Amino acid sequence: MAADRSALIIGGGLIGCSSAWYLQQLGWKITLLERDRIGSGASNGNCGFVCPSHALPLSGPGVIGKTLPHVFQRDAALSIPVRFDPELWKWLLNFSRQCTHDRMMQAAVARNALLASSVALYRVLLSEQTIDCDWQNEGLLLVFNQEEAFWQYERTAELLERAFSIASTPYEKETIRELEPALRAGLAGGWHFPQDAHVRPDKLTASLKTAIVRRGGEIGEGVEVVELRTSRNAIEAVETTSGSYSPDLIVLAAGAETPKFSDAVGCKIPIQPGKGYSFTMRAPEPSPRIPMIFEEHHVAVTPLHDSFRVGSTMEFTGYDRKLSPRRLALLRRSAEDHLGAQLPEATEEWTGWRPMVYDGLPCIGRAPGAENLIVAAGNGMIGLATAPATGKLVSELASELPTHIESSPYSLTRFQ
Repeated sequence: MAADRSALIIGGGLIGCSSAWYLQQLGWKITLLERDRIGSGASNGNCGFVCPSHALPLSGPGVIGKTLPHVFQRDAALSIPVRFDPELWKWLLNFSRQCTHDRMMQAAVARNALLASSVALYRVLLSEQTIDCDWQNEGLLLVFNQEEAFWQYERTAELLERAFSIASTPYEKETIRELEPALRAGLAGGWHFPQDAHVRPDKLTASLKTAIVRRGGEIGEGVEVVELRTSRNAIEAVETTSGSYSPDLIVLAAGAETPKFSDAVGCKIPIQPGKGYSFTMRAPEPSPRIPMIFEEHHVAVTPLHDSFRVGSTMEFTGYDRKLSPRRLALLRRSAEDHLGAQLPEATEEWTGWRPMVYDGLPCIGRAPGAENLIVAAGNGMIGLATAPATGKLVSELASELPTHIESSPYSLTRFQ
């Protein structure tokens, strides 16, 4: 146990909150700092998927050939505007090198470990704590317009079941509407993953914040970290807009902005901000029951009890905060096309940065340049789905305990 030892967590998203929670379970005294408000970034605007079905990374055989012709189109699901950005070019080159079967599977094994552990940890957390997050066990449905794409996915479904025991069920043509009547007629079909679940992200972060404070944690919102001051291979002090901190341990969970602390970490952190969008509205009539991804468009929809969220797309536009009406319209068109109905006006529009690492794995481990600093960032598009296992792994590494899953695949040494 780490009685009376202090930990400062930088970043109030789900990764930071989960790290704080599990450190508390091992006796650490917690202070959590967030530049804005808790859960205001990617942890707020995502679609709330708890998705063991997402074991495979974005990289894989044939991905470059499928996406390259479209990435410079403004209305493509993946958009990379042409600009001078050597760090992005290097990231894309490294991503292309990951697009082999062997490297895909190597990443998938490590992703699956985080995802499977997190599902189990979520269920324990919900059974033992008062966590109000609208958890629903409806699975996840991948929907296809084209028959060829529907049947091509069979190979992926078989791979997931054979390698990771992730089961799915195909629903061909009109049988998909028996499962989800809110879909329009004439679709090719879909694959349903019954082991997946979903939550309301803002309620989840709010409940974790309350749980952390209830156990004696201190949370500072509207506090920006200015500098990590190093001395003799350690962080000597954390300088912030609210003063200086000198804890025993620092956890850097700053999401897509983690690379700005690379000097203190002691190595390059190859995270690129993958800009995503979502909008939320009152629940349409009829409202879908099952969360879905419209695969050909890479657009996700989530029923959130009395509301409904549409999200996704990916823009590599650097650290740009502008909300693009064009991208939001792209999401709306796809959702309305698949549901066959006009959606209500949005009550909330959001854009934010997903912390993307080229190999599809997060960075979780001690910093090469600072022995009292642990990095927990780069969970990409599965941050919510992998948050509990990431936080538990952080607490185990910090307390020098055996880890509940193998930690080496996420280590920062892979970038040295």
